[in-house]
Amino acid sequence: MDGKSLTPQEIKLQELKNIFPEVFAEDKVDWEKLKATLGEDINFSNERYVLNWAGKSEAFKVLQAPTTKTLIPAKDESVNFNDTENIFIEGENLEVLKVLQKSYFGKVKMIYIDPPYNTGNDHFIYPDKFSETKEDYEKRVGDKDEDGYMTKDGMFKKNSKENGQYHSNWMNMMYPRLFLAKNLLKQDGVIFISIDDNEVHNLRMMMNEVFGEENFVSNTIWRSKDNSNNDAKGFSTDHNHTLVYSKTQEWQPTLIKDKSKQKHFKNPDNDKNGPYFDGNPLNSPNYRENLIYNLTSPNGNIIEPPKNGWRWSKEVMDEKIKSKEIYFTPDETNIRRRTYLKDMKGLPPSSLMIDLNKTGHNRQAKYELLSLLPEDLFDTPKPIKLIKYLIQLSSINNDDIILDFFSGSGTTAHAVMDLNKEDGGNRKSISVQLPELCDEKSEAFKAGYNTIADIAKERIRRAGNKINDEIKTNLEAKKNEIPFGDEKAKIKLDLGFKVLKLADSNFKQWQQIKNKDAKALEDQMKLFIDPVAENATIENMVYELMLKSGKNLNSKIEHAKGFCAINENELILLLEKADQKIINNIIAEKPKKVVALDKLFKGNDQLKTNTVLQMKDAGIEFKTI
Repeated sequence: MDGKSLTPQEIKLQELKNIFPEVFAEDKVDWEKLKATLGEDINFSNERYVLNWAGKSEAFKVLQAPTTKTLIPAKDESVNFNDTENIFIEGENLEVLKVLQKSYFGKVKMIYIDPPYNTGNDHFIYPDKFSETKEDYEKRVGDKDEDGYMTKDGMFKKNSKENGQYHSNWMNMMYPRLFLAKNLLKQDGVIFISIDDNEVHNLRMMMNEVFGEENFVSNTIWRSKDNSNNDAKGFSTDHNHTLVYSKTQEWQPTLIKDKSKQKHFKNPDNDKNGPYFDGNPLNSPNYRENLIYNLTSPNGNIIEPPKNGWRWSKEVMDEKIKSKEIYFTPDETNIRRRTYLKDMKGLPPSSLMIDLNKTGHNRQAKYELLSLLPEDLFDTPKPIKLIKYLIQLSSINNDDIILDFFSGSGTTAHAVMDLNKEDGGNRKSISVQLPELCDEKSEAFKAGYNTIADIAKERIRRAGNKINDEIKTNLEAKKNEIPFGDEKAKIKLDLGFKVLKLADSNFKQWQQIKNKDAKALEDQMKLFIDPVAENATIENMVYELMLKSGKNLNSKIEHAKGFCAINENELILLLEKADQKIINNIIAEKPKKVVALDKLFKGNDQLKTNTVLQMKDAGIEFKTI
């Protein structure tokens, strides 16, 4: 505090920093970065303090490019589709994150991802062409085999260490996904990212840029192995990193209640406030002039401050001495601070996650998966203990949404269900996994799993069944006592998941006509007399329009009276037939918004005109497509 008021410029800069923390470097606005963030064509070339790599400008273009994709339901692959609120999305995660932007913007409490570690053997998607046509793009990233599955040659590239842009390729893959993921987090949301030593340094710098350096929380070390590698040539690598970043500084980790720490609290002098600990430091970690002052004991002894000063100001220190939280030693040559056990709400979590009983390890994760899927299907799952621990640190509200867009074997979805079982929570999971083909030589392929997504879906199904069996077994053993939470919590436990798949839009997309071809333009305009694609279905159109209207995937959908209602009267979709009776029924529902297919009014301009006027008079937003 320097006693000066903020200038309008400083206020505006702070507002800008709150909205776009990623465009600030060393507390200055990076104007080229701001332009790129706002979608302008830019090349990062000026010399300044900034993280840069080959392809970064193009990665921004990938980030800014809108998608026309949608999500379509796959009810036959789901469990309890109509009632569950857990989501499994099969599709390329960059496109999926774009699809989710409107419906889930600012709605997700926690994100956990375990992305490719860039070890030199990873196959992953990264942008390498940015000026190609839509047809070329679809041909490149949409290559499929005879059964319709994406092929590695079409969607994936092996990023070997011999590649001249080895790190850049990985960063081009990660950067736009992290940017879009941040948008989905609530203001008090948090993201946890597992990573190893190959890219932790680059990921840390990228996260500083995307989330803002001030929102870095911790580089947490997770002990990933329960025994060391005796054959290691150098150090045995027994850990992974988990980078933790908050959306804003509103997020704070949940305090840990660790009973083992209570042994440090004692009460040798029968303090009326109960057991206490008096070894807490009283010196300030950083020098501040207002913390430099002398203390005077009851008998007039002078106690000089430590090098950096006391932890609190003179006024606060006097209050703490008065309340006896801080007291003078018997010889009055020093002071001590008492922290009472009764006041302890918990301890901050440690940046060392080394308690194998609390956060698990890789071998345990392997056994967990084998207990559900006996074949050896997946190389590097994470233990559910680790994910449950991270959820507990981040999720105070038991109705929170947990997102994992590198779902892998489905550990996060499993962990959410298992934690809900334990504490009666109602957290919802959203898992995103690319339908990456399993290698034909792999145990997974031999066991009948075509893709990694198939493995994840089966794992979640079996995990739900296992949890359900555990509940039944415990109920029987305890003679109808509720083993997990209260009766209501047990009844609402959600062990299902609805599967949705990334797909082309149900509506025809305008294609740019080359060489001013009048005939091609005429033919394309004829196609748009009816904008609905040939393979579109009513249900698929409902989900697409619901998403693009900002409604989430668990919205209540009802078909009645000739129209489809979303969340009762929030949105009504008119997709099959339009007549005055149906219009009257819609107006009677008093919806906020109505979306109708324009072709339903074909040959009846009077009905459309009357509908527009009636909707306007009723205060209903009306749109045709």
